[in-house]
Amino acid sequence: MKEKLSIVKIGGNVIEDPKGLSHILELFSRMAGHKILVHGGGKKATEIGNKLGIGSKMINGRRITDAESLEVAIMVYGGLVSKKITAQLQALGCNALGMSGADGNAIQAHKRPVKEIDFGWVGDVDGVNSDGIKKLVDAGFTPIFCALTHDGKGQLFNTNADTIASELAIGLSSEFETTLYYCFEKKGVLRDVADENSVIKHINSEMYQTLLADGIIAHGMLPKMHNCFHALQNNVKQVCIGNSDMLQQTTSNFTTLTL
Repeated sequence: MKEKLSIVKIGGNVIEDPKGLSHILELFSRMAGHKILVHGGGKKATEIGNKLGIGSKMINGRRITDAESLEVAIMVYGGLVSKKITAQLQALGCNALGMSGADGNAIQAHKRPVKEIDFGWVGDVDGVNSDGIKKLVDAGFTPIFCALTHDGKGQLFNTNADTIASELAIGLSSEFETTLYYCFEKKGVLRDVADENSVIKHINSEMYQTLLADGIIAHGMLPKMHNCFHALQNNVKQVCIGNSDMLQQTTSNFTTLTL
């Protein structure tokens, strides 16, 4: 029987709230068994970039990563945010190891092909070094992945953190029984965005298609849900979406997704 592995992705709004971040890291450190944390840091990258005179570029709500923006992302994701989170987890007795996709050749990617939009130095994931990551986990380390991947030829890429979490869960499903947690400021997937308590507690593939058709799942939730079902269709046991209470495993008021 495979050992269990929890992969937790924390959103940008959580990272920007010091009190909320401390709380979620404390809950993460208490989670039983093997675990991995994935984080972004886009808001902090925008803030630092603006201070350096490097403005962020967006098209249809998606970030464009030119050469200067990539340097900011590397500094902020792989340095500032990663090391602060790693240090906080060490203080909580969690033997965290801050990583990018280049460390240990953990996550390889390629530059996203130019179609209607040139996203710049944005990477689409090719594969995960599941054997290498398993060795770290088995040795008692807790990997902390930022939103950076590489191509194996010296080039780093800015890569969506939700996608990294999904691909890690998929890649490691051959070694572990994986559960993926998307942790953000909402209690879960909401039936009514104006009602914070209208959490849909369970969504399967059939219900997912209905929610899409009815426009209940829309806008920013669309790519997140795509990553969720992509993971489920590739041997991830289950996916959960909710706020930090979800990690306490003492509440059922979050969304669980299964096939």
